[in-house]
Amino acid sequence: MNTATTANIQNNNPTAFYHLPGLFEFYELYRIFLPLFRKHREYFYDWCEIGSIYGAPSDCIWGGGRTSFGYSDPEDVLDLVREYGISARLTFSNSLLREEYLTDKKCNELCKMFEHASDADNSPHTHQLQNGVIVHSELLLNYLQKNYPDLYLISSTTKVLTDFQDFLTEINREDFRYIVPDFRLNKVFDKLDLMSQHQKDKVEFLCNECCWFGCKDRKTCYESVSRKNLGNSAPEFHCASPDGGNGYRFSKAMENPGFISVDDIQNIYMPMGFSNFKIEGRGLGSALILEFLLYYMTKPEYQLHVREEIYLDNMLDLF
Repeated sequence: MNTATTANIQNNNPTAFYHLPGLFEFYELYRIFLPLFRKHREYFYDWCEIGSIYGAPSDCIWGGGRTSFGYSDPEDVLDLVREYGISARLTFSNSLLREEYLTDKKCNELCKMFEHASDADNSPHTHQLQNGVIVHSELLLNYLQKNYPDLYLISSTTKVLTDFQDFLTEINREDFRYIVPDFRLNKVFDKLDLMSQHQKDKVEFLCNECCWFGCKDRKTCYESVSRKNLGNSAPEFHCASPDGGNGYRFSKAMENPGFISVDDIQNIYMPMGFSNFKIEGRGLGSALILEFLLYYMTKPEYQLHVREEIYLDNMLDLF
């Protein structure tokens, strides 16, 4: 059982843990938001916490899911999350890795840095803070377990686990602390409710996916990103989904049959025993990430306060 869930049970105080996008990509936004989240906790729902922030720097060949544009210094990033006692996750979900890619210097240095991030930390959270890696490749999983055993592992949604039995098989693997199923399994409540509490503790639902619910090319799309991150030339992937060329719209995501709302989290998922929720958005802009933080974490009466605090910081360019 993970530490967060154990604390929930001990305190008899159910908590939803959000796993937020853009560790490197939106460092400047979190540099402003996290102090606000700590100083004005009354602005935010008392039933939620930040479980982790995930992402990857640009030019990481192990990267997947999205082509990253994060240029923030890894030391600065780790200093920020350590200060606030938040787990940092590297998104290394490339699905097309081969043996020769495992020696990549940049990715190995990042893993070493993240594994030993707490060594120089004096915060009260150090003793329980652990960083992780989101993975797809079995080759990379085995390599990380051997070389960086203190990093916990998350099974990536890029595996596109749409069959519930395949999902259960993944859940039952001891390799992973969390598994992110395909968003199309979000509402199969008759099956989700039959899972054991140990299994439920490992589920991390993707809340705000905008992809067409009937998409047949999701895995192909992710493979295209993996090829780009490896620097391999390949034809550009063109989404054939209805409105696929219009980009991400939060309003559109809210109409998706797999969308998980704030009310769903409070009134369906948490009472069922689920506590981990992933917010996507690494490839989007800071302004849209802020909207996610407002919607999922901020009390309606304080959303304007938070928005003003963020907008009035002249160091942050939201657009």
